[in-house]
Amino acid sequence: MGFDFKEISPYDRPKAAKTTNAKKGDVMTNDAQANQLPHVVVIGAGFAGLAVASALASSPVRVTLIDRRNYHLFQPLLYQVATAALSPAQIAQPVRSIVRRQKNCTVALGEVVGIDAVHKTVRGHAGEIGYDYLVVATGAAHAYFGRDDWAAVAPGLKTIDDATHIRRRVLHAFEQAETTEDENLRRALMTFVVVGAGPTGVEMAGAIAELARHTLRGEFRHVDPAAARIILAEAGPRVLVAFPEKLSNRAHRDLEKIGVEVMTGKGVSDCSAEHVVMDGETIPCRTIVWAAGVKASPAADWLGAAADRAGRAQVAPDYSLPAQGDVFVVGDTAALTDAKGRIVPGLAPAAVQAGKYVGRVIHARVTGAAPPAPFVYRDDGTMATIGRGKAIALIRGFGFGGFIAWWMWGVIHIMPLVGFRNRVVVAIDWFWSYLTHARGARLITAPKDKGADL
Repeated sequence: MGFDFKEISPYDRPKAAKTTNAKKGDVMTNDAQANQLPHVVVIGAGFAGLAVASALASSPVRVTLIDRRNYHLFQPLLYQVATAALSPAQIAQPVRSIVRRQKNCTVALGEVVGIDAVHKTVRGHAGEIGYDYLVVATGAAHAYFGRDDWAAVAPGLKTIDDATHIRRRVLHAFEQAETTEDENLRRALMTFVVVGAGPTGVEMAGAIAELARHTLRGEFRHVDPAAARIILAEAGPRVLVAFPEKLSNRAHRDLEKIGVEVMTGKGVSDCSAEHVVMDGETIPCRTIVWAAGVKASPAADWLGAAADRAGRAQVAPDYSLPAQGDVFVVGDTAALTDAKGRIVPGLAPAAVQAGKYVGRVIHARVTGAAPPAPFVYRDDGTMATIGRGKAIALIRGFGFGGFIAWWMWGVIHIMPLVGFRNRVVVAIDWFWSYLTHARGARLITAPKDKGADL
């Protein structure tokens, strides 16, 4: 996927705001005036990147927002696409429609392959573009801890393609279990292993259990979907380790109540298309979902910046690189301890806060205003949903669970969805699903790919 930075369409160029200091007789066009403004290039249209662009809407700058996909994705709900509760269009919105009213923002579709900090250019497959300020918000990818060969058989959940791929595998497993006469193969097909018991793993395991035990009930003639074995494997001592132990234990119990087999203290030593090996035990299965870890994009390597063990660039208190003050790294790509000594987590709210902050920093620099104080992360709370009517929440030191936590989780996850239509449609779907257990996106829309052979 390429793009030519040198030939951005004039129809996509941001319109310059009217200036009040033009001298009489000036014949400079609006385009020429705009081209003299400082150029801010933002790589990545995720939570952090969009927040930066939005924060600069009223600033005297040109913004170019680059992403290799033409949509912004609400990643926290990807697992619902993977388990057929939502369709991809309900959690994604075209980037151009999001920024269409922001006249100083241009969108460029393409993939960045490198950054030349000396000449202040960003390189793509088909060209390069210069910048005055650069913001790198390229997110994170799956981490297989040195076993990247597992990716083909144990897909993670970061993109719409990942989600639809997993949905296809899950639904195909039930379909093939219905038609096979081999009892051993049937048991393997109806065994689902989720590796990693963080929020994504817990939510994924719970959603598969509900799909099998409620949504698919009565739809098959030769197999009972409720007999499916859903395993949540965690190498650590408990699930949701970021939460207090009391809430973690509650989540563990709730998972078991809805039919998830929780295996803690058991690391995965091998994955294949036919089995998983955990703590020396071989478990035949055909569907594995990886939720055990992430690593940052290669932005730190592009920039020659110091990085932590996860590959995140180590940044200054204002998210700039210590040796390159005009380059900022935000979101999952950055490692920062805030002004209060807290490590900024890789969560969507933190990415949004960081993006808005960097926008203020750049605005202050181009206008000559006083810079904002060093970044301080505002922790509004952490939540994880386990299943229908079950969730846990930790809000400003107060932990609770159950239906109230689940309801709050739903409200908090609906509100950030871009576009009023998406919020309404998702709310209606969730309400209908709560009443009926129905899931309306159970479509196998593409042939099995090589990695999904069952």
